[in-house]
Amino acid sequence: MTPLIDTHGRQIRYVRISITDRCNLRCRYCMPASGVEWIPHEKIMRYEEYLRILGICVNRGMEKVRITGGEPLLRKGLVEFVRSVSLLKGIRDLSLTTNGVLLPSMASELKQAGLNRLNISLDTLDREKFIHITQVNAFDRVIAGIRAAADAGFAPIKINVVAIRGVNDGEIPAFASLTRQYDAEVRFIELMPMGCASRFGSPEIIRAPEIRRIIEASLGALEEVEYGGGPARVYRLAGAKGLIGLIGALSEHDFCGKCNRIRITASGRLRPCLFSDSEVDLLGPMRRGITDAELEALIEEGVEMKGLRHGICAGRPPGMDPDSTTTMNVLGG
Repeated sequence: MTPLIDTHGRQIRYVRISITDRCNLRCRYCMPASGVEWIPHEKIMRYEEYLRILGICVNRGMEKVRITGGEPLLRKGLVEFVRSVSLLKGIRDLSLTTNGVLLPSMASELKQAGLNRLNISLDTLDREKFIHITQVNAFDRVIAGIRAAADAGFAPIKINVVAIRGVNDGEIPAFASLTRQYDAEVRFIELMPMGCASRFGSPEIIRAPEIRRIIEASLGALEEVEYGGGPARVYRLAGAKGLIGLIGALSEHDFCGKCNRIRITASGRLRPCLFSDSEVDLLGPMRRGITDAELEALIEEGVEMKGLRHGICAGRPPGMDPDSTTTMNVLGG
């Protein structure tokens, strides 16, 4: 096995695959108010095409796969796809990011199919505020989805919270305090100025150090704990069952130097970084009949594009246009 190594000596072990651009929520920081033009179905990757790419990646040392969207639970055949990915020899961790709306009826099936972990997006604990943020009345279904996930045996469940000043910053202590009672990891994510989120200005962005100060002022000191090589810095409140993660994509990006992931978009393009405009088209060549060796060479080409730091670190100004190539529903969270 020859590992996938980028030009900075990092072995790529983790791939995030977006299986759809469709979503059943309309979060204000994710989709433009005017809506988006969905990718035509024939231009979306088929499951067997993902599996072909993953088979090559696993043979080159890939160990972790995260399934994202859009909202991945919307795509038909997801449970069987999860089962197929879980059976790939070499996959040690298979996870999925969801908004939780469809989890009440799917959590148990996903667990039985071989899904290891769940990340559930929830930006508020208030029903009316949820409707304001997502523009959909689905708060109760998301809470039921979280309960269903716990009942199915997913542990710990990660709750992703995008922190926005003037929207949900007053709920930061309430979210953090959930970890005292539950074996969950609440992850606070800085609002990233890309796609339609660029309509928010700097005043709305709450940096990770400030989030930590807000938590400690209300709940006491946070103890940092050892935690993999991902983007989150992880902490624990004294005596708490769960953990608190802070993802400072803008303010604390030292994790870039250890980043070991690539992304495959719903339209079949390999992106070496969420913030990168560099892409390698995999879908077009696959449908034109390239060999596995040629596909492997394209994957290597994408890996070699991976920079040492992400685009915002490199000086890209915030405010990118909310077009179809930068909205999060296409790229995957």
